[in-house]
Amino acid sequence: MSIILQANVTTPAEEVTREGGELTLSYLDLAIKGGWVMIPILLLSVLAIYIFTERYFMIRKASQTDSNFINRIKDYIHDGKLDSAITLCQSVDKPSARMIETGINRIGKPLHDVNAAIENIGKLEIYKLEKGLPVLATVAGGAPMIGFLGTVMGMIQAFWDMANSGNNIDVELLSSGIYQAMVTTVAGLIVGILAYFAYNVLVAKVETLIYQMEANSTEFMDLLNEPAN
Repeated sequence: MSIILQANVTTPAEEVTREGGELTLSYLDLAIKGGWVMIPILLLSVLAIYIFTERYFMIRKASQTDSNFINRIKDYIHDGKLDSAITLCQSVDKPSARMIETGINRIGKPLHDVNAAIENIGKLEIYKLEKGLPVLATVAGGAPMIGFLGTVMGMIQAFWDMANSGNNIDVELLSSGIYQAMVTTVAGLIVGILAYFAYNVLVAKVETLIYQMEANSTEFMDLLNEPAN
């Protein structure tokens, strides 16, 4: 892919090529014109992609619960088969299963102690789910700032070139600094916007999963509160 430049300025052959009489500039050449500031922006983009991909599939996996899981737990507890219920929880690698396993291990103790133990495990599970999200939020805010830093540096470079050119000011002389100013701004904003949307997608999925965890733990506590037959 390439960008069409409608310009009368002659630029070095290694930076542009001609297609049908029009100057074209590849995205790679355009990124290079952004200078060294593009390196941290590129690294932040890779980091954001990694965190989003890893968290997305992890949260998706944790959300895929068996609809019959809690019913089987109820049946085991009603039948007094606590060992079978614990084994079932251990076989299901899900946050809700680990919370309920903790509750089953504390059956016989006061209900508020059981509830407190489940809540503590729930907090640990939420912490695991949200791992990496603060970094993604930092990328969303930091990438545009780095891009704006490149903008300021590019404009300083352009004015420096202008000040030292005497009366021989032309567009080609100023193009290097202006390119850096514009390219880094665009790159930083693109990475920041995508990271922002990625962060909110993950936050929404985590909140949905937390709701499922709370629903399962509440159903389990209701089971323990049922009067004995």
